[in-house]
Amino acid sequence: MKSKSASIHRALIVYVDFKNFRKDDEYSEYYHLVESTGLEIVSSIRASRLKADSRFFIGKGKADEIRSAALESNADVIIFNCSLTPAQERNLERFLDFRVIDRIGLILDVFAQRALSYEGKLQVELAQLEHLTTRLIRGWTHLERQKGGIGLRGPGETQLETDRRLIGKRIKSVKQRIQKIRKQRFQSRQQRKKRDIPVVSLVGYTNAGKSTLFNYVTGAKIKTADQLFATLDPTLRRVKIENNNDIILTDTVGFIRDLPHELIESFKATLDEIREADLLVHIIDVEQDGRQSRIDEVNEVIEMIGASNVPQIEVYNKIDMHSAQKKRIEVSKYNKLTRVWLSSKTGDGVNFLLESITKHLNQHKKPHYIKLPISAGQLRAKLFDIGAVKREDTDNKDGWLLEVELEEFKLHKLCKEANLDISNIEYSQA
Repeated sequence: MKSKSASIHRALIVYVDFKNFRKDDEYSEYYHLVESTGLEIVSSIRASRLKADSRFFIGKGKADEIRSAALESNADVIIFNCSLTPAQERNLERFLDFRVIDRIGLILDVFAQRALSYEGKLQVELAQLEHLTTRLIRGWTHLERQKGGIGLRGPGETQLETDRRLIGKRIKSVKQRIQKIRKQRFQSRQQRKKRDIPVVSLVGYTNAGKSTLFNYVTGAKIKTADQLFATLDPTLRRVKIENNNDIILTDTVGFIRDLPHELIESFKATLDEIREADLLVHIIDVEQDGRQSRIDEVNEVIEMIGASNVPQIEVYNKIDMHSAQKKRIEVSKYNKLTRVWLSSKTGDGVNFLLESITKHLNQHKKPHYIKLPISAGQLRAKLFDIGAVKREDTDNKDGWLLEVELEEFKLHKLCKEANLDISNIEYSQA
């Protein structure tokens, strides 16, 4: 097999379409995904089928064509845009005499290159190990000649030279470490909830401009690049928005069509930030072909992770690349926000987004006038800390007269936490 060499640089890509019509946007995305690994694409073959062949996924005639093209182009690896079963992958490698990678292995490799934090590396390693366990049927000699190759970055060569028992032991160990991270994140979220700081998560298709927007709003300097999955590790920043209110803004990994189940399972610690958010800001590339399909893909993943009940603001980004689009807010006839159009690169229209976030987070807040006794100093400090106090006066009994703006149930909750009976606190709704 040609891929016995540890050096893999040249790829032949195979794009299989099951709907009998060209989908240039999907092909372009697949092409860029392969490029993201750093491989040189030396040849490309497209095929259409009604259903997958149980043996080769593609027909034998097309497999012959692929083998000839791979030999002619001196390829090191053959990459398919679809997911292959372990048997199909094994059969293709035997027939083609080339290393074969499917869509899952390709995405896992890109993630392995992008992961920088301890948490990110652990999550990628778990996904890769889980994926490898379905391929162990091929035998360890096959795995040994893959070491260091595309699709296997992350766990490292030592894992590839162990037996099933050690692989299982490693998976258990990684899961325990990730669970510890999930507990730490849970505790952090609980602390934020106690301080009543709302969390706003940026979500969207990969390369839609989430990190660029995050940097513009927060002043952070996280990596941005015109490539798929430029951001993998989540980032959180505290930001002041209108009316001096604080929010926690989070930048998360971008989604992609047919996101491998292994990644969704392994990245639960990261995706929890989306599920537990108070608001999702769905970033959409206004320039992308097949825009609606990308929106549907993101919403499908959001549903898969249990975040479909979290309210969304749709943001159409990159208007600076489209002269026909201007910054604006679109609302429905019921005065409900539907879309914000902006450029995260130039900042044009970002103020509309911040206004929309503020409006959404404050939509259930109402003004109240309350009289607190001198013993309620901690409650008073809490109300100031969460930015609920709009005006304060002192009364003649050394207490405080406050004008606050927040949800009534939160006022009751804060009083309960301060061991104060709401019935003993004089308040009225403005």
